[in-house]
Amino acid sequence: MNAGKLANYTNVKAQQLWKTLYLCAKESPTRRFHALYDKVYRPDILAEAWRKVKRKRGSGGIDGQTIEKIVDEYGERKFLNELYLELKENRFRPKPVRRAYIPKGNAKSRPLGIPTIKDRVAQMAMKMVIEPIFEADFQDCSYGFRPKRNAHQAIARIRKASKKSYWVVDVDIKGYFDNINQDKLLKLIEMRISDRRIVKLIRKWLEAGIMEDGHFRDSVTGVPQGGVISPLLSNIYLNVLDSLWLKKFAHLGQIVRYADDFVIMCRTKSQALKSIRVLKGIMKKLDLTLSAEKSRLVNIWDDSDGFDFLGLHHRKFPVLKEGNYKIYLMSHIPTKKAMNRMREKIKEFVAKNHKLTLEMDELIKGLNRRLQGFKNYYLISPIAKRWLDEIDWYVIGRLTIFWNRKRNKRHKISSMSEVSKRTKYKLVKLAH
Repeated sequence: MNAGKLANYTNVKAQQLWKTLYLCAKESPTRRFHALYDKVYRPDILAEAWRKVKRKRGSGGIDGQTIEKIVDEYGERKFLNELYLELKENRFRPKPVRRAYIPKGNAKSRPLGIPTIKDRVAQMAMKMVIEPIFEADFQDCSYGFRPKRNAHQAIARIRKASKKSYWVVDVDIKGYFDNINQDKLLKLIEMRISDRRIVKLIRKWLEAGIMEDGHFRDSVTGVPQGGVISPLLSNIYLNVLDSLWLKKFAHLGQIVRYADDFVIMCRTKSQALKSIRVLKGIMKKLDLTLSAEKSRLVNIWDDSDGFDFLGLHHRKFPVLKEGNYKIYLMSHIPTKKAMNRMREKIKEFVAKNHKLTLEMDELIKGLNRRLQGFKNYYLISPIAKRWLDEIDWYVIGRLTIFWNRKRNKRHKISSMSEVSKRTKYKLVKLAH
C-alpha cells in the first residue's frame, strides 16, 4: 500500500493527518509516537468520525441513544461538543457494550458487543489517528478490514498461489475475538505508541465489560465484535503471525489472511505438516488455539477436493482443451452455507407481510440492490454461474408466491421475462 491509497475521508485535514502519520511510520519502523491524544478530540477529526458512524447507521448501545435521536432531538453539534470536552478534559468513560446475537447458521449464533453511539464516534476518531501508524507495519498477506483491500484481492492471491501449490492448510482459530490476550495486545500497541492517554483509553474500552439481559459481566479477555476499533485491534494482534511467518517460515508456503480466517498454500504435504506445527507454536505464544473441528489439510492436486474461504468454495476444475480435459484451474463457487444464506435473505425480504402493500416495481427495485451485491461478490469465476443460476430460479419462485399472495391468484409466473414485463425495473440476473 502507498500513501495515496487513503481511506475515504471527506475532510481534507483528516486525510492529510492520515497521510502524514502513515509516511512517518513507514519511514521509521521502530519509531514510537507520542502526543497523539490531542488529535483524537480535534474538532475536524470528531466531525469526520461522526459522519462515518452516522453513514453506517446501526442500533444504539445500553444508554438507549440512537443516531436518529441525536439528529432529530438531541442535536449533532451539542453531541459533538460534549464528546470533545469529555475527551479533552479526560472525563470520557466508556460504557459496557450491549450484547446481541446474530444467526451464524447450523442453529448457532455469533455474539456481538454493540457500543454506545458516543463510544462508537470516539473509537472511530481513535481509529483514524492510530490506523495509519499500524497500517505501515501490516503485511501484504493481510486483506481484512484494511483501507483499499478486500476479499476479492485475497482470492486472487489464492488463485495465483494455487498454480504452484498442491496442499492447503485451512485454518480456523477457536473463538478468536473472545480469546485475545488484552495485556499482550496493549504491549503490541505500546511498541508503536508511547502516548499513555491513547493506551489508557484503549484499555478502558477493552475492560468496559458486557451488559446482557440486565446483568453486567467483566471482559478480562478478548475484543468485542461490533466495536468500531475492534477489527484494527484484531489485525494488530495477528500481525505477529504475519510478520513471523514471512520472516522465518515463508519457505513452507504462502499465507493469505482475512481478519481471523487464513489459509497457507503449500507445495508439498511435508511443508503443509510443518506449517501446522509452526502455527500451533505461534498460536501458543498468542494464547490462541486452532479449532480441531474446523481446521483442515486439503489436497488440491486435482478436482477431487477443495476448501471454503470467505464464503466461497475453492477447487481446481478440469478445463476442456483440444477435446481433452487436461488443465486444472482454480475456480471459486459459492459455498453451501452462502447459497442457503442468499436464499434466506431473499425469502426474508420478499415474504414479509407488510411487503404486500408494495407494487411489484417497488419490490424488485429493493430486491435488485441485494441481488446486485450477491452478483458483485460471488460471480468472480465463469463456473460460478451454474450455482447462481439456482438462485435466479429461487428468486422467480419467491416472486411467484408474492404475486399470488398479492393478487390472490394461482397463476404462476413462468419466466424472468414475464416478471420483467409486469414491472418498470428489470430483475437482476445473477448468472449473467
